[in-house]
Amino acid sequence: MKNTEKKSGLAIHTTSPELGLAISNFAENTRFKTWNLGRDLSTHLHQKLQEFLPPQTWQDLNFIAVAKGPGSFTGTRIGVVTARTLAQQLNIPLFAISTLATVAWSYKQKSHNLSLQMPAQRNQLFTAIYQVEEMGINPLLEDTLMNPTTWKKILENRENSYQLIEVENGLGKSVVSLLELAHLEWQKGNRTHWSEALPFYGKNPFNN
Repeated sequence: MKNTEKKSGLAIHTTSPELGLAISNFAENTRFKTWNLGRDLSTHLHQKLQEFLPPQTWQDLNFIAVAKGPGSFTGTRIGVVTARTLAQQLNIPLFAISTLATVAWSYKQKSHNLSLQMPAQRNQLFTAIYQVEEMGINPLLEDTLMNPTTWKKILENRENSYQLIEVENGLGKSVVSLLELAHLEWQKGNRTHWSEALPFYGKNPFNN
C-alpha cells in the first residue's frame, strides 16, 4: 500500500545568481543545496535538477514551489518557466511565492513584524512589509517597486515598529523557507494550478 505521507515537495529558487534547490517529504527527509552559478544558471539549471532529485523521482512529488521574484529578471523568468513546465507535465500544483516572503519566513524565530527592502535597477527598491505568523506570511504591504524617499516615508508613518531587513544577493539558501511556505499552503488545502504562477518583476524592464 502506497504511503501518501511519503510524498515530497520540490522548491526552486533562481531569483539571484545563487541557485537553490530543496526537497522534503516533511517527515524525516529534507535536503537542500545551493550553487553560485551567476550567468550560467540558465545553462546548468536542468542538469542540477536531474543530479539533485535522486533518490526521489519526479513521480514522488506532490507539488513544486518556485520563487516568483522580485530579483534578477532573467533568473526569475527561467525559474518560473521551468517550474511551470514541470508542474504541467507532472499534473501537480505549483506555488509561486515572493522572494521577499521567503526571506521574511527565514527570520520567523527573530521577529514577527518585518519590513524588507532589496536593491532594484535605477536606484529603486523592491519593498514589502510582512507579519510572520505560525501558519505563514501575512502581507501588510505587498511587494512593491518604489523610490527610497517614498519607502522611507512609509516606514516613518507606520504606527507599529518593524525590523528592517536589507535583502542582498545570494538568496539560494532561502529555498528551504520557500519550501516550508509552500507546504503550509498545501496543508491549508490550496492547490494552485501551474498556469496561475506568474513572475513578479515590479515593472516591465523594457519600459522607460
